[in-house]
Amino acid sequence: MSESSVSDSMESHDLDEPGLGPSAATDEVVLEVKGLETHFTTRWGTVKAVDGVSYSVRRGETLGVVGESGSGKSVTALSIMRLVPSPPGEIIGGEVLLNGQDLLQLSESEMRKIRGGEISLLLQDPMQALNPVFSIKNQVGESVRIHQGLRGKAQWNSVIESLQKVRIPAAESRARDYPHQLSGGMRQRVVGAIGISSNPSVIIADEPTTSLDPTIQASYLRLLRQLQREQGLAIVFITHDFGIVAKMCDRVAVMYAGRLVEMADVRTIFNNPLHEYTKALLRSVPKLEEKTDRLPQIEGSPPLLYDLPAGDSFAPRSPLTFTEADAAIRPDFVEVEPEHWVQLSRSSVKKFDDYAHLVNYG
Repeated sequence: MSESSVSDSMESHDLDEPGLGPSAATDEVVLEVKGLETHFTTRWGTVKAVDGVSYSVRRGETLGVVGESGSGKSVTALSIMRLVPSPPGEIIGGEVLLNGQDLLQLSESEMRKIRGGEISLLLQDPMQALNPVFSIKNQVGESVRIHQGLRGKAQWNSVIESLQKVRIPAAESRARDYPHQLSGGMRQRVVGAIGISSNPSVIIADEPTTSLDPTIQASYLRLLRQLQREQGLAIVFITHDFGIVAKMCDRVAVMYAGRLVEMADVRTIFNNPLHEYTKALLRSVPKLEEKTDRLPQIEGSPPLLYDLPAGDSFAPRSPLTFTEADAAIRPDFVEVEPEHWVQLSRSSVKKFDDYAHLVNYG
């Protein structure tokens, strides 16, 4: 994807669209993940699903997290929420700081007060997130009761207010419905209402628009951005869709094999990607202006997470030339420009001489 085509695509939107105009983000860091490691014990070996991930999100900012299936995006989200099933999973290292408090040091009872309160998770399939045997008022009301301690009329009013915030029409009537009586878009809005009912600081959205058609998807994204601006939400947005990234996100973190390989603001990722994997992902996005019989693809397959290479996990698929010694060295994740981080292998350092001083490969 060329710089001009990306810029034209981005400028075709109103500059007040998400991710394109002046950011609503402040300098206040709300969520900070440091060296997070989550492993799963299986009969094949130890699966390193999250292998030293670090990133931060500011108030009012949207951080997009992209990568192939199995790269560790969702497991990172579950780890932040302390929802990794144990066994077989275990968070073995790192810190997750929410407003300065390390969530990994809290007891389960303490975490229950925060989960769904100060930090919420929106799942991609609302029918999995919603219980089919309870009405909407019961499911939104449960969050209100647990995190705000409201009951009776006050609880009902809070439920209606939450449904109205996510633009559900006839909220009082819809509150008495059950999930199967709502459309997919409405169900996703109900999940959003549950997520924002306790005025969280952070929302983690795990591909929340996957099951929606394009029209409803666009409406939902606009709604999410409006809520962010009204409430100062920090959002971690997990997606495969670079179109959504361009519209929705302020910064982007690219994951591969449980690790971050690149992280920068959205324009830098589109216009000046440095890691070969980021470039390959962008090349694989279909372009309407190009006619081709075959879409570009990333050669090879992601490594097995229970049998990761000792050094650079992407070396077997990289178009760069790797010697055996180069491939055996684990790349450093370094800041090559202000707020532009990239995983630099010895081979990429040879290509980018300007960055050689940032690593110790010689």
